[in-house]
Amino acid sequence: MSIFAGKSALIFGGGLNIGRAVAQEFSRRGARVAVADLNVEGATEAAARIRAEGGEAIALRCDVTDSDSLRAAAAEAEAAFGEIDIVMNNAGILCSGNPEDFPFSEWERVINCNLLSMVRSNEIFLPKMIARGSGHIVNTASFAGLYPYGINRLPYAVSKAGVLNLSQNLALYLMPRGVKVSCLCPGPVMTSIANGLKSFSGNVPMYGPGKHLWVKSQAETATILADGMEAGRIFIPTHEEAFDTMAAWAASPDDFIRAQAAAFAAGDEGRPQFDPAKAGV
Repeated sequence: MSIFAGKSALIFGGGLNIGRAVAQEFSRRGARVAVADLNVEGATEAAARIRAEGGEAIALRCDVTDSDSLRAAAAEAEAAFGEIDIVMNNAGILCSGNPEDFPFSEWERVINCNLLSMVRSNEIFLPKMIARGSGHIVNTASFAGLYPYGINRLPYAVSKAGVLNLSQNLALYLMPRGVKVSCLCPGPVMTSIANGLKSFSGNVPMYGPGKHLWVKSQAETATILADGMEAGRIFIPTHEEAFDTMAAWAASPDDFIRAQAAAFAAGDEGRPQFDPAKAGV
């Protein structure tokens, strides 16, 4: 039986992109889904799509940077579905620029949404999950936090590195207490997160995680996550090639960074390969 069957899931940042695809995938596997997003129109559409497929879903407005808003969304989800079995912290924002051009306020804005929102979520749900000895926390990180390349979006990369560390240490602590943790780590995935991107520098290259990678679709990403959760995985990258890159970095971080710098200087921006069919376009 699927681990999602008869379970309730709350997805923060579920109104668009990966979050929406995950909400649909969880529903198809038997979960009741609460879709929470600051973009309430997107959350409403995502929930409507699930119901149109025969699933059970509600839409919630939630600003994950505000503790009261997050608590209200959690309470509404619990009122609809009872205790929440799966909590996915997926909300995220992006910015672009040279490191010296980001104002402190932008660092605060990005880290507040991408990382501290998970701390707020944990404050609500971890005590409940620990008390009953069950539950599943899912956090969305990024290849940008896994190894160095995202120099044009440093606040984002730093926040996602924090998500990776948070997730691994939570898993270490929570597994003996019956609570599971999974960290989705997307590489290149076709999303609209860059729409309306705030840029603080002119003509800044959008460096990528490597030209050996292919851009994947949101639907495939959702399947990879759900399959990984079913298999009991903690670290779930969208591209298994991540392990080769991590091994290269671990062999010599200094050499890895120097090689990246040389590649960028030579004009290789690390842009992944794109096939509309593979990207779901």
